[in-house]
Amino acid sequence: MNQFSDGAFRLGVGIEDTFIAHTALGRRKLDEYELTQHYTRWAGDLDLVKASGAQTIRYGLPWYRINPSPGTFVWSWADRVVDRLCELGLEVIVDLVHYGTPEWLDNHFINHRYPQAVAEYAFALAERYGDRLTAWTPLNEPQWTARLCGESGTWPPYLTGDDGYLQLMRAIAKGVVGSQRAITDATGGNATFVHVEASFRYPSGDSGVLNERRWLCGDLLNGMVGDGHPLLGYLREHGFTDDDLTWFAENPAVPDVMGINYYPMWSTLVHEDGTGRERDDGVAGLEELVRETAARYGVPVMVTETSYEGTMAQRIAWLRDSVALLHKLRSEVEIAGYIWWPFFDQIRWQYREALDPVEHHLHRLGLVTLDADDVGGFPRRPNELFDVFQALCQGRQP
Repeated sequence: MNQFSDGAFRLGVGIEDTFIAHTALGRRKLDEYELTQHYTRWAGDLDLVKASGAQTIRYGLPWYRINPSPGTFVWSWADRVVDRLCELGLEVIVDLVHYGTPEWLDNHFINHRYPQAVAEYAFALAERYGDRLTAWTPLNEPQWTARLCGESGTWPPYLTGDDGYLQLMRAIAKGVVGSQRAITDATGGNATFVHVEASFRYPSGDSGVLNERRWLCGDLLNGMVGDGHPLLGYLREHGFTDDDLTWFAENPAVPDVMGINYYPMWSTLVHEDGTGRERDDGVAGLEELVRETAARYGVPVMVTETSYEGTMAQRIAWLRDSVALLHKLRSEVEIAGYIWWPFFDQIRWQYREALDPVEHHLHRLGLVTLDADDVGGFPRRPNELFDVFQALCQGRQP
């Protein structure tokens, strides 16, 4: 089944859903739903999504809260949210894992039980909701997860270096295979899989390994890593065995749609003299990634995250220009849709390593503005970007 093979172009939004429940010395819990008060304001937030004209929503369900201990599932909050999503007629792409694991899973992604644990969670969700929620992202941004959790030591389990990166990549890719298989089993095959990757660009001539690594998880899941693959030597040097490579070749988890997460301010990294700098390549960078992704994997492409950090005028210009680009490309590339991310302002990830109040970390990217009030709340206020998005959804030129 591929519900996105109908030739339609969807405009949608996503609610930032990073869930890192584990705390450590100098590191606070980072749960975007909690910090933005979505757990209590969810009904109004979803009504705003509907009012924006969005047809599709990428939406995460918090693994650590729904599955607070092995074999235990608490459905009360999720049941109400899923009921409302369906009442509103929103097409949901379920974000299964967004950077974090439950607190009971020590060592996080490299716990030996992680692939089994996440598959059990996936089966439980799909068994309960799979008759209504049919599109699934098994894990958001494998590349960025492996880099932050396994290479830079920023997030749990705080591994570093190439060995750490590949330990993470092996574990999360096996988790994707198990999750996709579990969802397929729970739904009798009535599921669409949207793989979502952080789509970096490395235009420098000295970026060989970095340039190839951005495709690594997709290549593993599509059974494409074998003799002749440009990363084969790198994988073997840093702990991938022939048994690992054989396992992925024999256990593919092929997507129905490949999702591109592209932010023009951050996604292009130019490496010079051993240092990297960000470069805004605008719609040219997005076009290159859309074409490369479609050619590499041969499935429809969706822009599953994009937005712009800048003035309101710059954000509006990016929305218009990027949507216009995709409409232009649709005559050559099968493009399933476009997701503005986040729907409302999010909390910067730096909050986790800081000590100051949450309102100091608001990141102005959304169609809906969050403004702290005198009692510690975050009232929602649709802004000019919301109006432009709504007009585009209605087929009007804003």
